[in-house]
Amino acid sequence: MAAAVRWTPVPDPAPGRRLAIRRLAMGAVGVVIVLAAVLLVRAPVPATSAPGAGVAGTDPEAAPHTHVGMAGMVGMTGAAVPIGGTAASAGGYTFVPAVTSLAAGEPGTFRFHIQGPDGRAVTRFAIVQDRPLHLVVVRHDLTGFQHLHPTMAPDGTWSVTLTLAVPGTYRAYADFSALDAKGNAVAAVLGVDFTAAGNGNAAGNGSSSTAPLPPPSTVDTVDGLTVSYVGTPRSGVTEPLLFSIRSADGRPVTPEPYLGTYGHLVVLRPSDLGYLHVHPEPQLSGGAVKFWLAAPGTGDFRVYLDFQVAGVVHTAAFTITVT
Repeated sequence: MAAAVRWTPVPDPAPGRRLAIRRLAMGAVGVVIVLAAVLLVRAPVPATSAPGAGVAGTDPEAAPHTHVGMAGMVGMTGAAVPIGGTAASAGGYTFVPAVTSLAAGEPGTFRFHIQGPDGRAVTRFAIVQDRPLHLVVVRHDLTGFQHLHPTMAPDGTWSVTLTLAVPGTYRAYADFSALDAKGNAVAAVLGVDFTAAGNGNAAGNGSSSTAPLPPPSTVDTVDGLTVSYVGTPRSGVTEPLLFSIRSADGRPVTPEPYLGTYGHLVVLRPSDLGYLHVHPEPQLSGGAVKFWLAAPGTGDFRVYLDFQVAGVVHTAAFTITVT
C-alpha cells in the first residue's frame, strides 16, 4: 500500500514582509518603464513617408521617403522659420555648378551636381512633390522667376535647358532631400549665383538695368487670369493665405493638382535672397488654395504662386509687406 502524501500549505508571510515584496515589485516595473522611455527617446527617427513619395536613383521597390513638410496653426509663435538658399553649402551638402555664365536671350544648358558629405556627387534623392529636385532660378532684382525640374545622369550630374531673357546676375536654388547612407532623407535648399552675359559685357550685369521691386499688391494678372489673395502675413507667426483665381470675365477658376498639390508658394527675401518654399493644404478651401505662412522677418518680400489650369502652369507674383 502506497504511503499517503501529506500536503502542507506554505505559511503566509508577515504583513511587513508582504509590503516589502510589493514595493520591490513596483520598483522593478518602474525601472523597466524608465529604461524603455530612454531607449525610445534615443532611437533615431527615420524620415517619414507620404503618398506619392519615393526614391530617385535607387531600387524602385525601396521604401519611400520624404522630408517633413511645414504645418502650423493661427497664432503659433516661437518656431524658427526655415529659410534657405543663402549659401552654396549646408549640412554637409554643396551645390556645384558646371558653368558660371550663360548667354542672355539664348537657350543654354545649365549643369550641376550636389556634392555630399563624402565629397562625391549624390545620386540618391527622395521624391518630394513628384520630383527628386526642384530648381528655382531668379534674377537678383527678383524678375525672371522660373521653377524647373532638371534630369539627373547616373553619375549625379543634373542638367536643364535654361533661357535667361536679360543680362544680369541670377540666383539658382536647388531644393531637394538627399538620402544618406542609412536611407534617411536630409532636406536642403542651396543657392549659387551665376551670370547671363550680354550687351557686350562679359560679366553680363554691368550694362543691364535693375528693375525696382513692384509695390505691394494682393492682385496679379497672368495669362488672362486674375489671381488674388486674402490674409495678413506676420513675422514668426503662422497665418493663413488664401489664393483665388478668376477668368477674364470674372468667373471662379478651379486650379488643377500640380506636382502633387494645388499650388506651390515660393517666398524670397530681397535683402539676401533667402528662400522659403511652402505647400498648401491638401484640399481647396471654398475654391481657394490655402497656405500657412510664417514670414521670415519684416519688410517687403516677393511671393510667387505656381498653379495649373487646363494643363498649363502659370506663375502669379506679389510683393507683400510684413510688419
